[in-house]
Amino acid sequence: MKDFLLRKLGNALDASLPFESRQNSQLIQRNLFFQYQEMLSRGAVLPCFRDTGFRVYSQTDEDGLLLYLFALIGFTNRVVLDIAAGLPSGGNTTNLITNWGCHALLVEGSAQLVAEAGVFYQRHADTWLSPPRLRQAWVTAENINQLITEEGFSGEIDLFSLDVDGVDYWLWESLDAVLPRVVMVEYQDLFYPDESVTVPYRPDFDRFSVHPDYFGASLSAFVKLARRKGYRLVGCNRYGFNAFFVRNDLAGSFLPEVSVQSCLTHPKVLAARDAKRAELLELPWEVV
Repeated sequence: MKDFLLRKLGNALDASLPFESRQNSQLIQRNLFFQYQEMLSRGAVLPCFRDTGFRVYSQTDEDGLLLYLFALIGFTNRVVLDIAAGLPSGGNTTNLITNWGCHALLVEGSAQLVAEAGVFYQRHADTWLSPPRLRQAWVTAENINQLITEEGFSGEIDLFSLDVDGVDYWLWESLDAVLPRVVMVEYQDLFYPDESVTVPYRPDFDRFSVHPDYFGASLSAFVKLARRKGYRLVGCNRYGFNAFFVRNDLAGSFLPEVSVQSCLTHPKVLAARDAKRAELLELPWEVV
């Protein structure tokens, strides 16, 4: 049943498709969502987290992974926060906003990308009546909480997505305006599991002024930070660069913690590590 549903999803993904196709996508996703919940309720063996991924709008298979997580832990207020949201195509939260009715704050540094995202959501049949909040801003450890509260967001939310390609570690460390149930972060996959490092903090950090691959933090660093904040690593995306954390008070028995090593095994990760690691190690990294 799951394989059939995922094949059907491939035919109904984009807002530009006819209304019937978009509705078909929503129905298929809901069938899959309730199938997961039914399996959980009767104590059936649940699928492996990594096998539940698929792409609707996300860059790789993050949409399916998030759908699986929320099927198991449930939605609460359906509020999501996306820092460095980029364009809706390739976005981590677009599917939740358009197909699951989530209310979102999307923060992006590029004014052009914010304008293009605004047009997308204003024209989309499922968001034009109540589009997400869009905020153009350069996010720093000093202003992240103020930016969020100024837009009317605070307290518990369902999802926090972070993909700045910069000082991501320091932004999550500083975040306290909201309490996410699920956190998704992009990590630097060129480091080994025992290396806990991040780029040093600068509010004006720009990776392109140093090296295009000089950004972020190792997965081990994020795992340490997550544990301090009360979260556990439950998996990663298909290619091993986006990590998913669930708050420790949620679904511990059926969303167990996984190792850092398990998220660093894809051939893409191994090939990039061999090709780029030596060059990047010459740049300054801070041990955390």
